[in-house]
Amino acid sequence: MSVRRTPVPRRGALRAAAGALLAGTSAVGCAAQGGAARSPAPAAARNGETGRSAPRPAATPRRFPGQPVQIEHGPRGRPQVALTFHGQGDPALARTVLAEAERAGARLTVLAVGSWLDRNPGMARRILDGGHDLGNHTQSHLDINAMDETRAYEEITGCAQRLRRLTGSIGTWFRPSRARYATPLVQDLARRAGYPHVLSYDVESLDFTSPGVAAVTRKVAGELRNGSVVSLHFGYRDTVAALPLLLTEIDRRRLRAVTATELLT
Repeated sequence: MSVRRTPVPRRGALRAAAGALLAGTSAVGCAAQGGAARSPAPAAARNGETGRSAPRPAATPRRFPGQPVQIEHGPRGRPQVALTFHGQGDPALARTVLAEAERAGARLTVLAVGSWLDRNPGMARRILDGGHDLGNHTQSHLDINAMDETRAYEEITGCAQRLRRLTGSIGTWFRPSRARYATPLVQDLARRAGYPHVLSYDVESLDFTSPGVAAVTRKVAGELRNGSVVSLHFGYRDTVAALPLLLTEIDRRRLRAVTATELLT
């Protein structure tokens, strides 16, 4: 006698997969109460590539009183986290990441490399029209902390100029390349270029080492807590595959994935 199988909903399957990958990993900072419902996917995601909907205005850098120049995380008392992506690599993978986030109602923060924007100028508007933050990750993605003052400033302003040309703004944030933290010199140069804060992070996914989907998921989930800023990268298939599981885990903990600007506001 045949037995009829009941299809498992996609969200239920993702929750089950996330639970399997996270087995043995303790939940950190997940005692958030009353998480807000996620918003529907932006029109840009429903319509495919941008250009067919009204352009989203490009935000400018903001000063957040009471916050240090170099920000590692947001308030610990609110059930929000910021997923930040280093913007370079295969644009097809980047679009997949953006679309997956938008389906889940999540907003990301993308720190774009100027040379990547030179090769893929449409990505700047695609990111903004998806409801995400767009910022500056230097022009060439070299070790900016090791550069002299003149060259380091050129790296920051070179990317800023490209962002302004493509979007009308230098972007909302600056993050140093090849470093988690900016030196005092680079912090000063970023302020001179128009960025009141440097955006660091408190959760390093290590996805750029290609450790596998399970390792990326466990690493982030094991350190995630209210206010966390997570470092992730476009251009890595492990990241693309891990993102739905991470978003499901964020939802399970009643957290919201918001832009870095929203996190600090």
